Amino acid sequence: MKDATPQTIRLADYAPYPFTLDAVALTFRLAPKATRVVAEIRMTPRQPGAALALDGEHLRLISAAIDGQSLSAEDYILTDTGLTIHPAALPDAAFTLATEVEIAPEGNTALQGLYMSRGMYCTQCEAQGFRRITFYPDRPDVMARFTVRVEADLPVLLSNGNPTASGPGWAEWVDPWPKPAYLFALVAGDLVAHSGNFTTMSGRKVALNIWVRRGDEDRCGFALGALQRAMKWDEDAYGREYDLDIFNIVAVDDFNMGAMENKGLNIFNAKLVLASPDTTTDGEYERIEGVIAHEYFHNWTGNRITCRDWFQLCLKEGLTVFRDQQFTSDMRSGPVKRIEDVLTLRARQFREDQGPLAHAVRPESYVEINNFYTATVYEKGAEVIGMLRRLVGDAGYRRALDLYFDRHDGQAATIEDWLAVFADATGRDLGQFKRWYSDAGTPRLRVEEHWQDGTYTLEFTQVTPPTPGQPEKAPRVIPIAVGLLSPNGDEVVPTQVLEMTEARQRFSFSGLAVRPVPSLLRGFSAPVVLERDATAAERAFLLAHDTDPFNRWEAGRSLAREALCAMVAGAAPEPEHIDAVGRLIRDGAADPAFRALCLRLPGEEEIATALFERGTVPDPDAIHAARGRLAAALAQKHEAVLSEIHDAMAVPGPYAPDAGPAGKRALRLAALALLSRIDGGRRAQALFDTAPNMTETLGALACLIEAGQADAALAGFRARWSADRLVMDKWFMVQLAHADPANAPALAARLASDPAFEWKNPNRFRALMGGFAANHAGFHHPSGAGYSFYADWLIKLDPVNPQMAARMSTAFETWPRYDAARQALAQAALARIEALPGLSRDMGEMVARLAKANR
Repeated sequence: MKDATPQTIRLADYAPYPFTLDAVALTFRLAPKATRVVAEIRMTPRQPGAALALDGEHLRLISAAIDGQSLSAEDYILTDTGLTIHPAALPDAAFTLATEVEIAPEGNTALQGLYMSRGMYCTQCEAQGFRRITFYPDRPDVMARFTVRVEADLPVLLSNGNPTASGPGWAEWVDPWPKPAYLFALVAGDLVAHSGNFTTMSGRKVALNIWVRRGDEDRCGFALGALQRAMKWDEDAYGREYDLDIFNIVAVDDFNMGAMENKGLNIFNAKLVLASPDTTTDGEYERIEGVIAHEYFHNWTGNRITCRDWFQLCLKEGLTVFRDQQFTSDMRSGPVKRIEDVLTLRARQFREDQGPLAHAVRPESYVEINNFYTATVYEKGAEVIGMLRRLVGDAGYRRALDLYFDRHDGQAATIEDWLAVFADATGRDLGQFKRWYSDAGTPRLRVEEHWQDGTYTLEFTQVTPPTPGQPEKAPRVIPIAVGLLSPNGDEVVPTQVLEMTEARQRFSFSGLAVRPVPSLLRGFSAPVVLERDATAAERAFLLAHDTDPFNRWEAGRSLAREALCAMVAGAAPEPEHIDAVGRLIRDGAADPAFRALCLRLPGEEEIATALFERGTVPDPDAIHAARGRLAAALAQKHEAVLSEIHDAMAVPGPYAPDAGPAGKRALRLAALALLSRIDGGRRAQALFDTAPNMTETLGALACLIEAGQADAALAGFRARWSADRLVMDKWFMVQLAHADPANAPALAARLASDPAFEWKNPNRFRALMGGFAANHAGFHHPSGAGYSFYADWLIKLDPVNPQMAARMSTAFETWPRYDAARQALAQAALARIEALPGLSRDMGEMVARLAKANR
């Protein structure tokens, strides 16, 4: 039910919990409709006279007792959100609270707490799902050691920690490390394990298991290998060794998130575990490897050291994202990984910063914490870690992390604790740097250049635009990595990091023979928008000569972006850009994955953002048409070399998901996407008919859809893969993401009525709605049909799975950019959601923030 007065939680109001939890013993007697949970919690008062407040939702209280004495109704207050025991009923010294509750996992469609997924019991407790399991202080700073007994007539019964005993219909687990309730996990079902082991750097042997449904065990080998690589990398790069005797991963079909780092028992969305060449794309292989690593790395950055409160969420998530980015860079191509990370940051986090959902990396308040699992917390949080490392250097970063692990192991820490270890380890004052955590918005960095008598000067100005609740921003510390090139392409000043601390600041380079060409913000050294007046000729020069791979790509990207913005206004394709692309794709010495990225045109959302920032109201249909014209122009100009690339990049032999062959396939498909603009899909059909792996099958199918020649291919794809739930998710998504925008709303409605659209399954819902939202001009259809369709489904999903509905609502966050007619239609859709009786707290907060936008 909708809360009458949703409570705003504020960082400033934090207070420690008045009780210390010494030990927790849980017994689960599993039944689909009536699971019994018996909890025995040993605790000690820290504040005499305090009431014992325990969180609890959707629980039926059977009994409650303290030290074996049953509590009477006068001893406590029971509400829909918790159980509060009066101080008079509590002993002054340590005591044991015993409760028994009943819950209904089968009916838990929110997929938080204990629920069922196709006959399997599983849990999701982050952020506040444990309160749906038993009465407990459901907050991350309350840490305790857990002993768990699971009773059920199922072959596999799992929980956190190490197994200690088992018998027919029961198993017991003990986790020796204190943890908050959000890290609790339980799984029970008819599962099989794909097993292996890992020997730690101290010589301990750890048993590894990937648990899946029967029939899926042959798709676990890559995930197991990724886990072993991650464990070795964390030892080598951070000196962190695993600390239990067993590590379990479970693949679950119905899961709101990607995965969860529960101590010793990671629960994963099945799509991030199961992999085979004929069902999984190269990008999905890389994502599986990265997410496996991410959740494993949480063992130290999130589990052994957790966050004091949910305002510190970036402390575990931003740091762990940074760590998984480092891992993938080492396993694959560092430059390509950096470009992909920046593309994600700009597409998701910069968009967030520019709209009504903007918030600081560490927000000051929230209504529903589930709504703050955002790109700002994760991706921007990782960028802040990267800047910090850049400022203190690799050696300083390692000293600080070693101190962090030593000082805060077993604790619930804060951003202040995190910055203090850097200050203590390196001697730096990080008071100004802390603004990256407290201030929302993306700084805009303007640069002007001066040249006189062999001295070249760069003058930077930083401004951060207003965001909701933060109209003014003080200057931040911005590390600006800079290199200088001579007009012949030689690097005359190698990369150095300029540390900007003022609103306006100058940096000079002396003793130069000629005026250089600057390469600014190398490696994307800070998450800012760089504003500099540069000619197309200079961008083409950097694309050809820059020694920094990121800036070389950035030069080509900006050429394409400028060309597309001009074409939206009616200009012809820019010859400088087309010629520069031709020179690049002929560079056989360049990494194929890098060349593929350079061939990929900026997305329609990116062009809309660029136009909006220049004061132009974006026209989604004009943007879509311009992008198609530019792709066709590139294909016509470079047809011969693109055809050569398409043929030369075919990878013979057995499939391998490694970086080398994956890069070749990426370049082949990038060439195919352009060629399909002029050959009617002829090459794409040939590849679709013969593709030996899902990467090329799906890539060819996308090209056929764009060419309007996909009906037979879509039918054939479905006929082949209708029994594979994860592949069918692709079938739904690819159609909508690449559909003709004019027909996209009608297609979305037709697919939503398809019997295979299992809308209560998060993956299937994300596939259809996410694919539709990714179709920029289709979602922003001038009739408003896209907004109306999307709102209808959010309204339908909200009472079933409010967390998923709220997260998907972000598709609406850019509505203020567009013309008055579209704005009115989007506002009407949002108003319809907001007026819904019984709107969840999750959706209520999101739609209220979205509807307030007036920029």
